[in-house]
Amino acid sequence: MGYLFVSVGGCVLAVVTMGIYSSLLFTSTLVFILLVCSVDPSCVHIWVFGIQMLWQTFWHLLIQYREYYLHEPVSIRLFLAVSCLMLLTQRITSVSMDLQEKRVHLTFSSSAKRKACVTLLPLLSYLLSFTTLLGGPLCSYSRFVSSMAGLGLNPPPNPLGAVFFKLMQVLLLELVRYRLVHFLSTYDPSNSIPLYGILWVLGLALSLRIQYYSHWRISECLNNAAGFGFWAHAPGASPDWSGLSDGDFWAIEASSRMSEFSRRWNATTASWLRRLVYRRCKRFPLFMTFGFSLWWHGCHFGHFVGFLTWAATVKADYHIHRYLHPQPSSVWRKIYTCLSWINTQMTVACIVTAVEFRDMSGLRLLSLTYIGLFPLFNIILLFMLLKLNAV
Repeated sequence: MGYLFVSVGGCVLAVVTMGIYSSLLFTSTLVFILLVCSVDPSCVHIWVFGIQMLWQTFWHLLIQYREYYLHEPVSIRLFLAVSCLMLLTQRITSVSMDLQEKRVHLTFSSSAKRKACVTLLPLLSYLLSFTTLLGGPLCSYSRFVSSMAGLGLNPPPNPLGAVFFKLMQVLLLELVRYRLVHFLSTYDPSNSIPLYGILWVLGLALSLRIQYYSHWRISECLNNAAGFGFWAHAPGASPDWSGLSDGDFWAIEASSRMSEFSRRWNATTASWLRRLVYRRCKRFPLFMTFGFSLWWHGCHFGHFVGFLTWAATVKADYHIHRYLHPQPSSVWRKIYTCLSWINTQMTVACIVTAVEFRDMSGLRLLSLTYIGLFPLFNIILLFMLLKLNAV
């Protein structure tokens, strides 16, 4: 009964929010089910990955065609449907990798239709769950099934306190973002000294990131309210509802290295990318991972610049940290960490601006304010260290 409620709730939510474009999700789900039923588990991931990414890419390119060639407004429902399709791609490929690696076994027998339906319903619930349809986060299929079973056998404690606390965090974040946007609207970064321009872009990038933090917290609240994301706790300790989270504001923003920021930012997606691409690539795994992330996000021009810069600065971070990181007992350790944090904030601001603006406008803003020199400096330093290492 729980599976039916979750899946029907997801279907209703999709139709209400996306209208006719909800068919994008239903088509992907139907094709995936047909592939799982007809293709050998050892080969199903290749078929699923190829078909799903071609389907998703078609809609990304259609949006670009309407925006940049026809100059037509694109329906917000289509944008929402494609965003949800990207999240569905995560869940679909996660299951296909589980089948390939024999972590999950799904058997469908034509002679036992009732048993096939029992196997099919949890899978449909996982793919179309109303708790993760619009915003994630990603969890494994086996964990989803075990959580659903636990809701009936060993229900978690009341999540109301955790949900209320996280909603208060969302309100606080949105208040900070509102004040920040109001402050930024009073200044023109192109008609000020370089320092003001840099600070303006830093504030803009922070306001864009806060939107993600708020979205992740709201998604977390929805999952917690449905009973998902609870960690078992010791007697006397407060309940821990952080089992499903894409990132914490303070932990991410305190990152003093680009590699740390990359692992913490959108944590479940980062883990999915590592499993799907990084661990499977024998050559240039880092650049292949960010290259696939670029493809998955839609291949806008700003995405090309942003994700390739991200990959290069993470690579630079590994080498710079290896050569310049002081010894643990050094008095300069705190100074180095502080400078590294500033460099990370500058670089992240450039990447976020390029990716979120998607077109040349973001790059023009970075060039006008000179903040784009920070990632460029990291990349130049990377080549210098590689050459030094080669010698």
